[in-house]
Amino acid sequence: MSSQALNLVKKLASFYPWTQAPLIVGAPMRVLSGPKLAVAVSSAGGLGFIGPRSKTGDTLTALEEAKQLLQASNLQKDFNSNSENSNNVLPVGVGFQTWNDDLKIAVSAIETKTPCAAWLFAPRNGQEEFDEWTRHIRQVSPKTNIWIQVGTLREALLAVESREPPDVLVVQGAEAGGHGRAYDGIGLMTLLPEISDAVKGSGIPVVAAGGITDGRGAAAAMCLGGAGVAIGTRFLASTEANISKGYQNEIVRASDGGVSTRRTTLYNQLRGTVGWPEEFSPRTVLNRSWVDFSEGKSFEELKVLHDEAAETGDGGWGPEGRLATYAGAGVGLIHGVSDARHIVEQVRKEMLAVGKMYTLEVM
Repeated sequence: MSSQALNLVKKLASFYPWTQAPLIVGAPMRVLSGPKLAVAVSSAGGLGFIGPRSKTGDTLTALEEAKQLLQASNLQKDFNSNSENSNNVLPVGVGFQTWNDDLKIAVSAIETKTPCAAWLFAPRNGQEEFDEWTRHIRQVSPKTNIWIQVGTLREALLAVESREPPDVLVVQGAEAGGHGRAYDGIGLMTLLPEISDAVKGSGIPVVAAGGITDGRGAAAAMCLGGAGVAIGTRFLASTEANISKGYQNEIVRASDGGVSTRRTTLYNQLRGTVGWPEEFSPRTVLNRSWVDFSEGKSFEELKVLHDEAAETGDGGWGPEGRLATYAGAGVGLIHGVSDARHIVEQVRKEMLAVGKMYTLEVM
């Protein structure tokens, strides 16, 4: 690792003094990443994010719950004692989908609870929208770092060269689960180093995201220019995830993610979660809904069958199920459910082992 890359790793660590290197981030998956998961990740020396809520107004409640959990875990006390200007700053972050979250309500929640970071994603009006959100958040909560997620080189350059550049840039590869670039996304292997090279003069740390499920992928992302790594799908198989058992079972069962998952808006339409900017589409584990759609069954029939499946509870997921199973292409590397602390510690242990192995080989 070059001295410049090492400096960015150290800079990222300085933002969050309770964390351990390498930094492992729990991604803000909508609804699924709640206060329990975010606090568990931060308590393990990572940085946990609360995902966007069903309604922006629920953000304040989620942050209050996180605060109570943090106090119970003593992490808040440790954070305050180890950082100079940390009073009242929560050592968890919060995510927003700027295209449909309410800016005024979001800013009010941040002002009231002061999370350490706000992760912004999916604007309808590009960088201009991010700038507006960033400006308002910084006005009321200057201690809240701004994280902006991008999926192309152009987006990254617009972010770092904007009037309101972020504190951290999240680079998401096409392997990611949930919503990502619909048409022009590319894998992390080539996207991350190109963006890392392009923005290295900005002094902004880059966090890698997309398809990272274990220490091998995380170590590779660090080699490609990441100052830290964000993990989403792996945490769906955690005991703290806000997830239905049927959904979680399918995350553990699914394999061959390059074939068994696909970016499609079909499940958004079936669920009624429409209105996303056209640049974004979710990656989903394919099931009977997709098979029937591919074979020409009408949307009206699919919708009826989908809604009937939703009434069956956990039986609505699985290969013969019909409900959305948003997941990344690395889903085949997940083989069981663990608590979030174990996941963080295991990934970190694997990362360090990989680094040690290659150091020994070079020597």
